[in-house]
Amino acid sequence: MFIDTHGHLTRQYADGADEIIKRAGDAGVGVIVCPTAEPEDIPEALNIARVHKNIFCTIGLHPDAADTAVATDFLTADVLNNDKVVGIGEIGLDYHCGDDNKKNQIKLFSDQLDIAQQFDLPVAIHTRDAEKDTAELLTTKNYGVLHCYTSSWDLAKIMLDRGFYFSASGILTFKNAADIRDVFAKLPNDRIVIETDSPYCAPVPYRGKTCEPAFVVETAKMLAEIKNLQIDELESILMENTLRLYPKIKL
Repeated sequence: MFIDTHGHLTRQYADGADEIIKRAGDAGVGVIVCPTAEPEDIPEALNIARVHKNIFCTIGLHPDAADTAVATDFLTADVLNNDKVVGIGEIGLDYHCGDDNKKNQIKLFSDQLDIAQQFDLPVAIHTRDAEKDTAELLTTKNYGVLHCYTSSWDLAKIMLDRGFYFSASGILTFKNAADIRDVFAKLPNDRIVIETDSPYCAPVPYRGKTCEPAFVVETAKMLAEIKNLQIDELESILMENTLRLYPKIKL
Protein backbone atom coordinates (compact mmCIF):
# COMPACT_ATOMS: atom_id res chain seq x y z
CA MET A 1 0.00 0.00 0.00
CA PHE A 2 1.19 3.49 -0.84
CA ILE A 3 0.45 6.62 1.16
CA ASP A 4 -0.01 9.97 -0.56
CA THR A 5 1.42 12.20 2.16
CA HIS A 6 0.13 15.44 0.62
CA GLY A 7 -2.95 15.45 -1.58
CA HIS A 8 -5.33 18.40 -1.50
CA LEU A 9 -8.93 17.17 -1.47
CA THR A 10 -10.71 20.37 -0.45
CA ARG A 11 -12.38 22.63 -3.03
CA GLN A 12 -10.25 20.99 -5.72
CA TYR A 13 -12.53 18.58 -7.55
CA ALA A 14 -15.88 19.58 -9.02
CA ASP A 15 -17.43 16.19 -8.23
CA GLY A 16 -16.13 16.07 -4.67
CA ALA A 17 -13.55 13.80 -3.08
CA ASP A 18 -15.36 10.46 -2.94
CA GLU A 19 -14.56 9.25 -6.46
CA ILE A 20 -10.98 10.54 -6.20
CA ILE A 21 -10.48 8.53 -3.01
CA LYS A 22 -12.00 5.43 -4.60
CA ARG A 23 -9.73 5.64 -7.64
CA ALA A 24 -6.75 6.04 -5.33
CA GLY A 25 -7.69 2.86 -3.48
CA ASP A 26 -8.09 0.98 -6.76
CA ALA A 27 -4.54 2.06 -7.68
CA GLY A 28 -3.08 0.79 -4.41
CA VAL A 29 -3.01 4.10 -2.56
CA GLY A 30 -4.56 3.16 0.74
CA VAL A 31 -4.10 6.35 2.75
CA ILE A 32 -4.14 10.04 1.82
CA VAL A 33 -3.02 12.93 3.99
CA CYS A 34 -5.07 15.99 3.05
CA PRO A 35 -3.42 19.33 3.85
CA THR A 36 -5.11 22.69 4.16
CA ALA A 37 -3.90 26.00 2.78
CA GLU A 38 -6.66 28.56 3.34
CA PRO A 39 -9.02 28.96 6.34
CA GLU A 40 -11.99 27.73 4.30
CA ASP A 41 -10.20 24.42 3.66
CA ILE A 42 -10.15 23.48 7.32
CA PRO A 43 -13.76 22.42 8.03
CA GLU A 44 -13.93 20.59 4.70
CA ALA A 45 -10.70 18.68 5.36
CA LEU A 46 -11.91 17.69 8.82
CA ASN A 47 -15.20 16.48 7.39
CA ILE A 48 -13.52 14.43 4.63
CA ALA A 49 -11.27 12.81 7.24
CA ARG A 50 -14.27 12.11 9.48
CA VAL A 51 -16.23 10.41 6.68
CA HIS A 52 -13.33 8.37 5.27
CA LYS A 53 -11.40 6.09 7.58
CA ASN A 54 -8.28 6.19 5.39
CA ILE A 55 -8.05 9.98 5.12
CA PHE A 56 -6.05 12.04 7.58
CA CYS A 57 -5.22 15.72 7.45
CA THR A 58 -2.67 18.35 8.30
CA ILE A 59 -4.11 21.70 9.28
CA GLY A 60 -2.26 24.89 8.41
CA LEU A 61 -2.19 28.16 6.52
CA HIS A 62 -0.13 28.54 3.34
CA PRO A 63 2.02 31.69 2.97
CA ASP A 64 -0.56 32.99 0.47
CA ALA A 65 -2.79 33.59 3.50
CA ALA A 66 -0.20 35.69 5.30
CA ASP A 67 -1.87 39.06 4.70
CA THR A 68 -5.32 38.01 5.87
CA ALA A 69 -5.20 35.11 8.35
CA VAL A 70 -4.16 34.78 11.98
CA ALA A 71 -2.90 31.32 12.90
CA THR A 72 -4.39 31.19 16.38
CA ASP A 73 -7.87 31.84 14.99
CA PHE A 74 -7.83 28.51 13.15
CA LEU A 75 -5.22 26.23 14.75
CA THR A 76 -7.19 25.73 17.93
CA ALA A 77 -6.89 22.97 20.51
CA ASP A 78 -10.20 21.45 19.41
CA VAL A 79 -8.88 21.13 15.85
CA LEU A 80 -5.35 19.99 16.59
CA ASN A 81 -6.36 17.40 19.19
CA ASN A 82 -8.63 15.70 16.64
CA ASP A 83 -7.46 12.10 16.14
CA LYS A 84 -7.46 12.56 12.36
CA VAL A 85 -5.21 15.66 12.45
CA VAL A 86 -1.69 14.27 12.13
CA GLY A 87 0.31 17.46 11.65
CA ILE A 88 0.36 21.17 10.88
CA GLY A 89 0.61 22.13 7.22
CA GLU A 90 1.07 23.25 4.73
CA ILE A 91 2.96 26.16 6.17
CA GLY A 92 6.09 28.00 5.14
CA LEU A 93 7.46 30.74 2.91
CA ASP A 94 7.04 31.57 -0.78
CA TYR A 95 8.95 34.44 -2.38
CA HIS A 96 8.50 33.21 -5.95
CA CYS A 97 6.38 36.23 -6.90
CA GLY A 98 8.36 38.62 -4.73
CA ASP A 99 8.82 39.19 -1.02
CA ASP A 100 6.84 42.39 -0.52
CA ASN A 101 4.93 40.70 2.31
CA LYS A 102 7.95 38.88 3.69
CA LYS A 103 7.34 40.21 7.20
CA ASN A 104 3.76 38.88 7.24
CA GLN A 105 4.83 35.51 5.83
CA ILE A 106 7.50 35.09 8.48
CA LYS A 107 5.04 36.06 11.24
CA LEU A 108 2.42 33.53 10.08
CA PHE A 109 5.05 30.82 9.63
CA SER A 110 6.67 31.47 13.01
CA ASP A 111 3.34 31.47 14.82
CA GLN A 112 2.42 28.12 13.29
CA LEU A 113 5.81 26.64 14.16
CA ASP A 114 5.25 27.70 17.76
CA ILE A 115 1.81 26.08 17.78
CA ALA A 116 3.26 22.87 16.33
CA GLN A 117 5.82 22.79 19.10
CA GLN A 118 3.12 23.40 21.71
CA PHE A 119 1.05 20.47 20.44
CA ASP A 120 4.06 18.27 19.57
CA LEU A 121 2.94 17.87 15.96
CA PRO A 122 5.08 17.47 12.83
CA VAL A 123 5.02 20.25 10.26
CA ALA A 124 4.57 20.01 6.48
CA ILE A 125 6.71 22.75 4.98
CA HIS A 126 6.20 24.72 1.76
CA THR A 127 9.36 26.57 0.71
CA ARG A 128 9.84 28.29 -2.63
CA ASP A 129 12.67 30.70 -3.39
CA ALA A 130 13.09 31.19 0.36
CA GLU A 131 15.80 28.75 1.40
CA LYS A 132 17.75 31.06 3.72
CA ASP A 133 14.76 32.19 5.77
CA THR A 134 13.30 28.67 5.83
CA ALA A 135 16.52 27.26 7.25
CA GLU A 136 16.77 30.04 9.84
CA LEU A 137 13.22 29.52 11.08
CA LEU A 138 13.18 25.71 11.08
CA THR A 139 15.33 25.04 14.10
CA THR A 140 15.58 21.76 16.00
CA LYS A 141 12.50 22.79 17.99
CA ASN A 142 10.33 21.48 15.14
CA TYR A 143 10.27 18.29 13.11
CA GLY A 144 8.45 17.19 9.99
CA VAL A 145 8.71 17.10 6.20
CA LEU A 146 9.66 19.45 3.41
CA HIS A 147 6.80 18.75 1.06
CA CYS A 148 7.16 18.64 -2.73
CA TYR A 149 10.89 19.08 -2.29
CA THR A 150 12.50 20.93 -5.21
CA SER A 151 15.09 22.98 -3.34
CA SER A 152 18.86 22.57 -3.25
CA TRP A 153 21.09 19.85 -1.85
CA ASP A 154 22.58 22.54 0.41
CA LEU A 155 19.23 23.08 2.14
CA ALA A 156 18.63 19.33 2.21
CA LYS A 157 21.90 18.77 4.10
CA ILE A 158 20.92 21.34 6.71
CA MET A 159 17.48 19.87 7.20
CA LEU A 160 18.77 16.30 7.26
CA ASP A 161 20.87 17.27 10.26
CA ARG A 162 17.71 18.58 11.90
CA GLY A 163 15.83 15.32 11.40
CA PHE A 164 13.47 16.34 8.60
CA TYR A 165 11.94 14.15 5.91
CA PHE A 166 11.71 15.01 2.21
CA SER A 167 8.70 14.35 0.01
CA ALA A 168 8.95 13.57 -3.70
CA SER A 169 6.12 14.75 -5.94
CA GLY A 170 5.31 14.19 -9.60
CA ILE A 171 7.91 16.84 -10.46
CA LEU A 172 10.47 14.08 -9.91
CA THR A 173 9.32 12.50 -13.19
CA PHE A 174 9.64 15.66 -15.30
CA LYS A 175 12.24 15.66 -18.05
CA ASN A 176 13.87 18.84 -16.76
CA ALA A 177 14.07 17.67 -13.14
CA ALA A 178 17.53 16.06 -13.22
CA ASP A 179 18.75 18.20 -10.31
CA ILE A 180 15.83 17.09 -8.15
CA ARG A 181 16.43 13.44 -9.03
CA ASP A 182 20.06 13.92 -8.03
CA VAL A 183 19.00 15.26 -4.62
CA PHE A 184 16.71 12.30 -4.00
CA ALA A 185 19.45 9.89 -5.08
CA LYS A 186 21.61 11.34 -2.29
CA LEU A 187 18.95 11.40 0.42
CA PRO A 188 19.01 8.48 2.88
CA ASN A 189 16.28 5.92 2.26
CA ASP A 190 14.89 6.44 5.77
CA ARG A 191 14.13 10.14 5.12
CA ILE A 192 11.97 9.97 1.99
CA VAL A 193 8.21 9.93 1.49
CA ILE A 194 6.03 10.57 -1.56
CA GLU A 195 3.06 12.73 -2.47
CA THR A 196 1.04 14.04 -5.38
CA ASP A 197 0.33 17.59 -4.22
CA SER A 198 -2.97 16.97 -6.00
CA PRO A 199 -4.47 18.57 -7.99
CA TYR A 200 -1.09 19.99 -9.04
CA CYS A 201 2.14 18.52 -10.42
CA ALA A 202 0.73 15.49 -12.22
CA PRO A 203 3.57 13.06 -12.98
CA VAL A 204 4.53 11.68 -16.36
CA PRO A 205 2.57 10.12 -18.12
CA TYR A 206 -0.27 12.30 -16.78
CA ARG A 207 1.52 15.63 -17.04
CA GLY A 208 -0.89 18.38 -18.05
CA LYS A 209 -3.87 16.61 -16.50
CA THR A 210 -5.50 17.30 -13.15
CA CYS A 211 -3.46 15.33 -10.64
CA GLU A 212 -5.06 12.74 -8.36
CA PRO A 213 -3.71 10.73 -5.41
CA ALA A 214 -3.85 7.59 -7.57
CA PHE A 215 -0.99 9.03 -9.62
CA VAL A 216 1.45 8.81 -6.71
CA VAL A 217 2.30 5.32 -7.95
CA GLU A 218 4.07 6.87 -10.97
CA THR A 219 6.26 8.96 -8.68
CA ALA A 220 7.03 5.81 -6.70
CA LYS A 221 8.18 4.05 -9.87
CA MET A 222 10.62 6.87 -10.64
CA LEU A 223 11.85 7.02 -7.06
CA ALA A 224 12.45 3.26 -7.03
CA GLU A 225 14.55 3.62 -10.18
CA ILE A 226 16.56 6.47 -8.66
CA LYS A 227 17.18 4.54 -5.44
CA ASN A 228 17.92 1.21 -7.22
CA LEU A 229 15.12 -0.52 -5.34
CA GLN A 230 12.36 -2.91 -6.33
CA ILE A 231 8.98 -1.20 -6.12
CA ASP A 232 7.82 -3.46 -3.29
CA GLU A 233 10.99 -2.67 -1.33
CA LEU A 234 10.36 1.04 -1.75
CA GLU A 235 6.71 0.61 -0.78
CA SER A 236 7.74 -0.88 2.57
CA ILE A 237 10.33 1.84 3.18
CA LEU A 238 7.87 4.62 2.40
CA MET A 239 5.25 3.08 4.69
CA GLU A 240 7.69 2.88 7.60
CA ASN A 241 8.94 6.41 7.01
CA THR A 242 5.45 7.88 6.79
CA LEU A 243 4.33 6.25 10.01
CA ARG A 244 7.40 7.65 11.77
CA LEU A 245 6.74 11.08 10.30
CA TYR A 246 3.03 11.01 11.21
CA PRO A 247 2.66 8.70 14.23
CA LYS A 248 -1.01 9.67 14.65
CA ILE A 249 -1.84 7.74 11.47
CA LYS A 250 -3.52 4.51 12.53
CA LEU A 251 -3.93 1.87 9.82
